[in-house]
Amino acid sequence: MTTQENGAGTGLRNGRNETPEERADRQWAELLQEVRVAQTGVQILFGFLLTVAFTPRFADLGDTDRAIYIATVLLGSLATGALIGPVSFHRIVSGRRIKPQTVTWASRLVFTGLILLLGTLAAALLLILRVALHDGIVPWLVTGVVGWYLLCWFALPFWARRRHTSSKD
Repeated sequence: MTTQENGAGTGLRNGRNETPEERADRQWAELLQEVRVAQTGVQILFGFLLTVAFTPRFADLGDTDRAIYIATVLLGSLATGALIGPVSFHRIVSGRRIKPQTVTWASRLVFTGLILLLGTLAAALLLILRVALHDGIVPWLVTGVVGWYLLCWFALPFWARRRHTSSKD
């Protein structure tokens, strides 16, 4: 391929010059790296949450705190399912020559898992701070942390996507 064909020397970038299959392979590898980070965190948090019900202090929780705990465990379980889902999805469709579609669906599962993880973390933080502080500042603290998560996980990436990519990307 000449430099003119790949856009070098013309000021234009034509991307990676990869086939759809190569692009799907690259995107799959990138997605797996992202999932490894999120899966580890959600699995540790979920494991911790499961042990809480067996502690002596659990019996002292009021109805509201128990409801928050149950919601947290359910959210954690759903997040775990969504973040592990791409592995099962890939295993079931492997060899069917639908990797681009697999990447799309796995990406949707991971995004859903991140939203559920956000809910899990918010609920867990709410429960922990309610038990630890017994103070009216707890909702404000949780709101601030959730705002931080929203900024880091969604607002900044969407801003960068909008600012630094064209409508063709």
